[in-house]
Amino acid sequence: MHLALIIKILGMLLMVFSITMLPPVLVAWIYDDGMELPFLSAFAITFAAGMALWMMFFRVRDELGVRDGFLVVTLFWTVLGLIGSLPFILILQVSTTDAIFESMSGLTTTGASVLSGLDFMAPSLLYYRQQLQWLGGMGVIVLAVAILPMLGVGGMQLYKAEIPGPMKESKLTPRIAETAKALWYVYLVVTVACAMGYWWAGMTPFDAICHSFSTVATGGFSTRDASLAAFDSAGIHGVATFFMFLSGASFALMFSALRRGSVKTFFRDPEFRFYTGLMFVYLVIVSVGLWVNRSYDSVGEMLRHAAFQVASFGTGTGLTSTDATVSWPVPLLLLLVFTSFVSGCAGSTTAGMKVVRVALMLHQSLRELRRLIYPHGIFALRFGRRTVNDQVLQAVWGFIGVYITIAVLLTLAMTTTGMDLTTAFSTVAASLNTLGVGIGGVAGGFAEITTEAKWLMCFAMLLGRLEVFTILVLFTPVFWRQ
Repeated sequence: MHLALIIKILGMLLMVFSITMLPPVLVAWIYDDGMELPFLSAFAITFAAGMALWMMFFRVRDELGVRDGFLVVTLFWTVLGLIGSLPFILILQVSTTDAIFESMSGLTTTGASVLSGLDFMAPSLLYYRQQLQWLGGMGVIVLAVAILPMLGVGGMQLYKAEIPGPMKESKLTPRIAETAKALWYVYLVVTVACAMGYWWAGMTPFDAICHSFSTVATGGFSTRDASLAAFDSAGIHGVATFFMFLSGASFALMFSALRRGSVKTFFRDPEFRFYTGLMFVYLVIVSVGLWVNRSYDSVGEMLRHAAFQVASFGTGTGLTSTDATVSWPVPLLLLLVFTSFVSGCAGSTTAGMKVVRVALMLHQSLRELRRLIYPHGIFALRFGRRTVNDQVLQAVWGFIGVYITIAVLLTLAMTTTGMDLTTAFSTVAASLNTLGVGIGGVAGGFAEITTEAKWLMCFAMLLGRLEVFTILVLFTPVFWRQ
């Protein structure tokens, strides 16, 4: 374990993150909301803290190991959640717990909020909330690994610990820094396209930029208390639905499609086909349920809200086009919450168990059924054109088992804070799957839950954002052995 190197890198990453405090200063100046000083103060504190850590060990030169990468990533996201709360404390003067909750929710792209009165909040702070999600979507560390090689620090272990999904060994380009740049290039292109779509559909430039951040990051924060339901526009909801669905796909796959200049690249990928099929099945079930319940007067309006909510819950985004807790039947709401456990593809900005793991689990289950009929048969498991070996399947089953166990344990822990079972389950889904919205007692937000529940949610947000094992491995004795 290279503790000196870890502290040095943590300092460098904090200095990189401090720069993100400056764009809100520009927004404050443009809209004249008087919030320049709080953001400049937050920038100075963050940069000074990073500089102090870096100066302690700036002469250290070494290569990160696998264990170092896990520790740096976990520490960085934890410290980022703490330091990112400064603007909320300085401007809104909320409690430390609420400020950290809001910051952690943004950075982990959860989108759960304890704030209200967003329609009247300072534009600079609204922008900062959205920016937190956008940076957390692809991961600040993935951006930083493009810089670290220039500073004499290898970034591969950070990349492997940070990238979501069971594809950590794959690289788009031969050099890891180039891979990080490629991912951020695609991320930026999709964000700009989303913002242009929102603007074309009728949003102001400010709202279009802010909502493009939360849509592409599958985050869920909005500049309005009513989320996208405040924009009663079929065009805006259509743009949101498309880009939420797209952001649930692999950004590595998008890079390949852009490089080849062919949309067919998407449909050659077995995970994307499975993901599309799942979303279609969800849409059919929800649409039929709404039609039977007669929730809407017209078929067009019903399909619009059904598609929006399926894309939002199915990718763990959490934006809303309507107050579904009032007009939708409870079984459909529970179904939508369950879809967030699967979420999007590996290499996307989503959390959850990921489509590829669920697809492999179903294929393995079908293979076991065939083995019951033909005990001596040999059945190779294929996903697309590739044969999946048993080691990968064991890893998939292990992850799913741990994920479900953690969800159950967190739900039980939430009930000890005074929640009923439905509310506790919904709260865990909102945080562990980075969904951000809930049903039951938290349908109206998370401001009224207890302090203990908020800290449990912060822990669950980190677990979900970093794919569980990145954090859990720190609690194993073998991790700390020399």
